[in-house]
Amino acid sequence: MAEPKIEQNEKKIALLIDGDNAQPSLLEKIMAEAGKYGTITIRRIYGDWTMANMSSWKATLNNHAIQPIQQFRYTVGKNATDSALIIDAMDLLHRGLSDGFCIVSSDSDYTRLATRIREAGIFVMGVGQKKTPKAFVNACKVFIYTENLVDGEPAQRPRQPAKREPHAEDDGLPADPLPLLKQAFEMAVGEDGWAQLGSIGTFLLQLDPGFDPRTYGFKQLSQLIRAYSKLFEVRCLDDTGPTALYVKRRQ
Repeated sequence: MAEPKIEQNEKKIALLIDGDNAQPSLLEKIMAEAGKYGTITIRRIYGDWTMANMSSWKATLNNHAIQPIQQFRYTVGKNATDSALIIDAMDLLHRGLSDGFCIVSSDSDYTRLATRIREAGIFVMGVGQKKTPKAFVNACKVFIYTENLVDGEPAQRPRQPAKREPHAEDDGLPADPLPLLKQAFEMAVGEDGWAQLGSIGTFLLQLDPGFDPRTYGFKQLSQLIRAYSKLFEVRCLDDTGPTALYVKRRQ
């Protein structure tokens, strides 16, 4: 999500990439997303570099100073890359070399790792495709879908977001965001009936770490909420500091 930022930029982020489950063409955008939450101080990618399918990574890694970690496939059909990444992540966690983690993969095998990192009170974000199992998505504090990082306009950009039930069967369209927006608003609303937009964004990520307005064709959360103009009123306040947006349910 473009708003709000959850963590302070002083945090040291460890970027750990599963080379078998990531796209080299999106590396710059992935690093930009991770950079919103801190400074990337550790950059590693894991895979069997003797395999032909890993050759597409080589030029990209040199440009961004990412350290390739070799992991042979000892058994056909088994992915040893997962184990290598998990072991390194736990080592970094216990040595206190990082204040946060960015795990790039669509593999559910990292669910327990993300859960363990969060149990230690450390920030963890995930980056993967929309096919990523929900368990891994929910184990992260923030999850970014790579489909939202692809250049070009979204396939669907309606004036009013499509009304669909949450968790509906995937037919290429995003689920209706309205139930989550309503729930996050109720969690953030004050006694005067107004809720700060930043608070709504925070609660949205608590409800669904994979929530992203770009999924629905909007760059910012404020644009998505304004698309529901019949349900929400948005106003701008500039009291003593930077301009803040507030949201209210219409009667």
